[in-house]
Amino acid sequence: MLILLNLLSGVALLVWGSHIVRTGILRVLGADLRRVLSRSTDSRFKAFGAGVAVTSLVQSSNATAVILTSFAAQGLLPLASGLAIMLGADVGTALMARILTLDLSWLSPILVLVGVPLFLSRKQTRAGQVGRTAIGLGLILLALHLIVEAVQPMMQGAGVRVMFGALTGDTLLDALVGAAFAMISYSSLAAVLLTATLASSGVISLKVALCLVIGANLGSGLLALTGTLAQNAAARRLALGSLAFKLAGAFLILPFTSLLASGLPMLISLPREAVVGFHLIYNTLRCLACVPLIDPVARFCYRVLPDRPDPNGELRSLHLDVAALPTPTLALANAAREVLRIGDIVRTMLDNVADLIHRNDLQKARETARLDDDVDYLYAAVKDYLSRISREQLDETDSRRWTDIISLTINLEHAGDIIERIVADIEEKKISHRLSFSEEGLGELDDLHARLVSNLQLGLSVFLNNDLGCAELLLAEKERFRDLERAYSYKHLDRLAGQTVRSIETSALHLDMLSDMKRLNSLFCSTAYPVLDAAGALHDTRLRKRTLDAIHVATE
Repeated sequence: MLILLNLLSGVALLVWGSHIVRTGILRVLGADLRRVLSRSTDSRFKAFGAGVAVTSLVQSSNATAVILTSFAAQGLLPLASGLAIMLGADVGTALMARILTLDLSWLSPILVLVGVPLFLSRKQTRAGQVGRTAIGLGLILLALHLIVEAVQPMMQGAGVRVMFGALTGDTLLDALVGAAFAMISYSSLAAVLLTATLASSGVISLKVALCLVIGANLGSGLLALTGTLAQNAAARRLALGSLAFKLAGAFLILPFTSLLASGLPMLISLPREAVVGFHLIYNTLRCLACVPLIDPVARFCYRVLPDRPDPNGELRSLHLDVAALPTPTLALANAAREVLRIGDIVRTMLDNVADLIHRNDLQKARETARLDDDVDYLYAAVKDYLSRISREQLDETDSRRWTDIISLTINLEHAGDIIERIVADIEEKKISHRLSFSEEGLGELDDLHARLVSNLQLGLSVFLNNDLGCAELLLAEKERFRDLERAYSYKHLDRLAGQTVRSIETSALHLDMLSDMKRLNSLFCSTAYPVLDAAGALHDTRLRKRTLDAIHVATE
């Protein structure tokens, strides 16, 4: 019993090590890997090579599939290019299996010895995640060594032979067992490494090992497909196409496993090397042969899973991919893109306000008020998405980014509410009474509106790029806006004193709009403060502003 527990614990350690390596690499290079994959769509073979390279790093075709299906769901990746990358990912997994089965037992203690202090001392940094990856690699190598030691005494027991005896007759059953293990362990790589180790110890025959390897490939395809069930048709088409390639390869090769099992030892004598070599050769030949079939398979996937229009026509978040949540860097990038989408809706609302200032359009006023519901929906979606990101896994930089994203989300939601109130006031106090602003008042509102739009765009740019110069400019624009709002309020009071009829009729609305615009501008300019504060320039900027104000007052 103890020997069996040792084997199972070795398998669990192998799975856990694979998980640690995958998450560590994604946290260090997640955004860069996404960028490489997104820019590899202009050539099939370039896309294929990108899939090989990225999957060799993360050691998991499933992790690559998560990134790709996220791109596909957002409409950022053509199906044909995605299928080419997925084929490359299968080859990348086979390459890593070959490397990890080399005699690297001496490397395991070194990796763990270096990785543990590096990770514990610098958990929330990129260096700490590199240490985490080193620990994972060390655990994988240690697990393989433990599995080899555990199976040696097991071969002496009759119970073990009976247990594995079920994997000696039925080719399809053996393949299904391999698929099941790959799905349970969430790693076809772990399944292949375990199979190679069991074959080298004589626990299973070479034929069974080959069937298990083919089944592990199928399991990774099923994992990708089940992971996209909650996503749209574009993501599911990509996973379906990848699974179709794997099914075709399995059906072609499974009838010949007995022949391969008898002939392969003449080329590769060691069972472990034979299993891993077969895995690499099989995946490479299968994937290269499938590259010319990408277009027909893509058309088949479109027929099986066509795009269907949303019957409700409701707004939906485009970038909040749940599959990216275990990788905080990727999840934060997704949230930032969705926040920029909220900014675009707020910009549309502002443009509509400009029209309502000039024209009494009741339909546009009500459509603008309805847009605030879209802002509220996306605000709730982003807030929920951010709350599901583990704060403990964020380093210092990502923690600041998390705070910046939630702050901007809240500010844009407040901005939507303010614009909705402005529109309601226009509808009640101007449109319903068929009034219009005076020429002077109209010019003032147009000026402040143009500055609002400009500062919104500049604020979103500062949020996206963290540019110090733009942040300082944005803070200066905030002060300038405040001064203009005060000056325009005084001018309006002068027009009231001069008995300007239109100014009298729209006075309450005009002053309320000036005040609301100032609040909007403060919300839009708030993105400058984190950038200035991080650069240590916030105090200097405020001090310089006070000095210039004092000089201005002294010279008047």
